[in-house]
Amino acid sequence: MTEHDPAPDSVPADESLPDELAAEHPEEHPEEQPLPLPVGSRRKPRGRLSGCIPVLLVLALLGGGAYFGITRGAEALRDQFQETADYTGPGQGKVAFQVNDGDTISDMATGLVEADVVASREAFTEAAALDPEGSRGIQVGFYELQKQMRASDVVQILVDPSNIVSDVVAVPEGLTVNQIVDILAKSTDFKAKQFTKALKKSDKLGLPDYADGNPEGYLFPATYSFGPDAKPLTMLTAMVDRWRQAADSAGLEQAAADLGYTPHELMTIASMVQAEGRGDDMPKVSRVIYNRLENPDNGITQGFLQIDATVNYALGQSPIARLTIDQIDSVADSPYNTYRQQGLPPGPIEAPGDDAIAAASSPDDGDWLFYVTVNLETGETKFAETNEEFLQFKGEFDQYCATQSDRC
Repeated sequence: MTEHDPAPDSVPADESLPDELAAEHPEEHPEEQPLPLPVGSRRKPRGRLSGCIPVLLVLALLGGGAYFGITRGAEALRDQFQETADYTGPGQGKVAFQVNDGDTISDMATGLVEADVVASREAFTEAAALDPEGSRGIQVGFYELQKQMRASDVVQILVDPSNIVSDVVAVPEGLTVNQIVDILAKSTDFKAKQFTKALKKSDKLGLPDYADGNPEGYLFPATYSFGPDAKPLTMLTAMVDRWRQAADSAGLEQAAADLGYTPHELMTIASMVQAEGRGDDMPKVSRVIYNRLENPDNGITQGFLQIDATVNYALGQSPIARLTIDQIDSVADSPYNTYRQQGLPPGPIEAPGDDAIAAASSPDDGDWLFYVTVNLETGETKFAETNEEFLQFKGEFDQYCATQSDRC
């Protein structure tokens, strides 16, 4: 019922009384006639009040209602014009406040009140509404605030992205765990040994079961923004979580089943593809690896992958373009020496990125058994099916190195 609807079952003021009501209220006392009743109601017999008492009662009731209405109206006006609770600032202490993806101004206001940064939700929402940038200028991230700040001061900090507090760590593709730890230590306030200690808590890193507790290859290369509360374990866990996203995107586990390998073996292949290939060549490099693994009796490669990057990993050195026989033989017993050991090495040799994981999961079609990067500067790589073709491409690489000895 709206405020303009008539009261239900009411009788218009000028409507005559029904016969039964007229019988109860004789006309000989018109001055004491009661007001008409709603249809269907009945008045109980009662003693009659005489003189001016009924009038006084009516006035008293009307006066009380007016007082009540005036009081409630005054309270409403006072609430409307009362100043919003706000701190005078400038604040004290330190509060690390996080703006999450999808947070609204209302969400932020609630969090700020809970952290005692602002005095009320209204103070912050009003200050945000008055600011030219408003919510549009507030970016996701951590901000260093103080307790009991003026709401407008808080808004000024949040709309300025230069106030975002974080450790930005860029981890490129193709790094080993040790190299990643060095980057993390240089880019944060933590020491390498703290990351190494955290890596030993493999059950808390979120590694897949098939990694067997070894994070090599599973710390995904990407640019990370870590908040001020981040610890070594949470940073490393974030990297494993990012790997999981890449693996799911590439359909790694289903691809492994389709190709007849384990997911860990696919990650091992992806790490070698990362080390040996570039761009559009990665799916071809992946196919060469599969062709060698699946045709051990071809009379040419005999099941040996012969990948320099795995030997460099066994040597514990940065990749070099051309290995000597002495270097290869110095780690002849290493399971990572693919010149001396048939088949796949026991695990990844470095962290592959999205493209390498995708290439391992979906190799190109072809009968290639060799690839030779004939130009280290441009990355030009040629693929061969026969030993004769391989020797021809190798000659091109030898000629390149004769003129570019600083790169070989």
